[in-house]
Amino acid sequence: MTDTKFRPGKSGNPKGRRPGTGEVAVLRKSIAAHLPAIIRQLVKDAKEGDSRAARLLLERVIPPIKAMEQSVEFVLPADQGLTAQGAAIIQEVAAGKLSPSQGAALLSGLGNLARVKELDELTNRIEELELQQEKRQ
Repeated sequence: MTDTKFRPGKSGNPKGRRPGTGEVAVLRKSIAAHLPAIIRQLVKDAKEGDSRAARLLLERVIPPIKAMEQSVEFVLPADQGLTAQGAAIIQEVAAGKLSPSQGAALLSGLGNLARVKELDELTNRIEELELQQEKRQ
């Protein structure tokens, strides 16, 4: 039986197609030759009121504006558990002090914190059990 697996660093088809010779590369080269004329036509159409041409040009030149949310200060009940803190976040959203997306992000962060706390508690318990087991031996 012969080994048919590829060797690391060796091409499975060393005489295969050269990079840049595929259909997409050929299409890009043919478009590139006409690109200045295409752009001139798009600009002309956009100036004449073609909203699709204007949109295409603007989307390629100007990056889309990302929504920014204002930062908001509020206090979570530090002396209570994560459930109370989650309820406080929901109350702030309901009162209109936090946007729904801000509330969702904070609740997600609170959920991640709960998982980290759970892992810490489990780690501490395991270490304590291991210490007790060592003392017995």
